[in-house]
Amino acid sequence: MPELPEVETTCKGIAPHIVGLTIKQLIVRQAKLRWPVPEALAQTLSGLCIQSVTRRAKYLLLATNNGTVLVHLGMSGSLRILSTDQAAGKHDHIDFVFDGGLVLRYNDPRRFGAVLWTTETVAEHQLLKDLGPEPLLSDFTGELLYARSRNRKITVKSFIMDSHVVVGVGNIYANEALFMAGIQPTRQAGKVSLARYQKLAECIRVVLRHAIEQGGTTLRDFVNEAGKPGYFQQQLKVYGRGHLPCVSCNQPLTEIRIANRSTVFCSACQR
Repeated sequence: MPELPEVETTCKGIAPHIVGLTIKQLIVRQAKLRWPVPEALAQTLSGLCIQSVTRRAKYLLLATNNGTVLVHLGMSGSLRILSTDQAAGKHDHIDFVFDGGLVLRYNDPRRFGAVLWTTETVAEHQLLKDLGPEPLLSDFTGELLYARSRNRKITVKSFIMDSHVVVGVGNIYANEALFMAGIQPTRQAGKVSLARYQKLAECIRVVLRHAIEQGGTTLRDFVNEAGKPGYFQQQLKVYGRGHLPCVSCNQPLTEIRIANRSTVFCSACQR
């Protein structure tokens, strides 16, 4: 599933190609995604210019001179930059066609993503307004995690994966950040100290930035705007390595499930 680094990789990849271009046509081959593609979207977008491409949490925001397209990649979605002469495949559901023969193509085998439209202030959109801070910005701190964790009995792993606490810390990156911080994922969020949350916040930033530099993580079906996989999976220290030796102490890694998600940690290095 594309997480924050994969979405950020896509954002940075497509922006140079489409910012400043005018949408000539929107081709919708399959409107039944997680939420239906608005019926009038093709007509609405025709003739509008892409002014910016940004990201909020795992949503890509394509801002025009008259509103914003919100794109969510769901479980298996991707956006690719192609030419108009490249035939659409089975799961190529939507094409943003630009002048000059360029296409931004939305592919989604599982159809759990979304392509939506809003003319309101995008930060106030119902899907975005209650989200937590961005982990790579200055308002995300250990102090914030500590304050929001008080009296919380859920595991610290589930806590940092809550998008109302902080956005973009998916399962892979939660495993990796907790290992880097030396915090056992099963600990109650409310029992983690301020000092350890300060370290965890920095580890989350380090892991996410490193993943973005590597183009994201490809475990199943993520590809970037050019159709290439991400390479961060080659750097994973714990995720997907259950029962293998810990890279730090050589003890076998423990693998359990927390909230029905695979959780791998070192019982010797993490406490």
